[in-house]
Amino acid sequence: MSYNTSAVGSGSRNTTRTFEFGRTHVVRPKGKHQATIVWLHGLGDKGSSWSQLLETLPLPNIKWICPTAPTRPVAIFGGFPCTAWFDAGDISEDAPDDLEGLDASAAHVANLLSTEPADIKLGVGGFSMGAATTLYSATCHILGQYGNGNLYPVNLSAIVGLSGWLPCSRTLRNRMERSDEAARRAASLPILLCHGSGDDVVAHKHGEKSAQALSSAGFRNLMFRSYNGLGHYTTPEEMDEVCNWLITRLGLDGPRS
Repeated sequence: MSYNTSAVGSGSRNTTRTFEFGRTHVVRPKGKHQATIVWLHGLGDKGSSWSQLLETLPLPNIKWICPTAPTRPVAIFGGFPCTAWFDAGDISEDAPDDLEGLDASAAHVANLLSTEPADIKLGVGGFSMGAATTLYSATCHILGQYGNGNLYPVNLSAIVGLSGWLPCSRTLRNRMERSDEAARRAASLPILLCHGSGDDVVAHKHGEKSAQALSSAGFRNLMFRSYNGLGHYTTPEEMDEVCNWLITRLGLDGPRS
């Protein structure tokens, strides 16, 4: 699936970028379908990598949708093309934000969720750059619109970010303060953030600062979990935490440890 986005340049000239998203992998629920979660992979990865892991989790009531990001030049790799949800010259919450790429990816996620049945709870999760895109989607849901002003169309019930960071963190609080509705949504949206202290790709401090930025902007239902010595990868312990958190927050049928 492709998305066209237009940006107005100097004078009256318009520039258009097209984002061609890769293959989407779906893990069907093994039990009663109660929730659907779009899960976003990290930089240079693909949806199938995570669908294989998610299929093994003891969460029979969740349908997982694992899309693949567009292949595009990425500044952090000197313009070398790879799968990426947006362009990034630096991996941190202080880096310049590629709003056009973020909006296109957030819209792709919302589109994947928009056809789910009305009684199904919806969520977004991700790893690394996928977690950053997940948190951007969460802010779009809270504010009711994308960065370009278009309306955000779906209601999210859970957000999970592993080893990621928060894009647009510098402007979030000011944007939140303009809307009582946004403050109400932020206070109730469940968010789980996990980060390893030994992460040498997205430093632990970036995850911690992102959690602090969300909390100060009014996201009250947020849990930040640190894993001592964990690098830029996931572990069974971390995924167990994700499973238990989702079962509780989404009210799913299933085992609790």
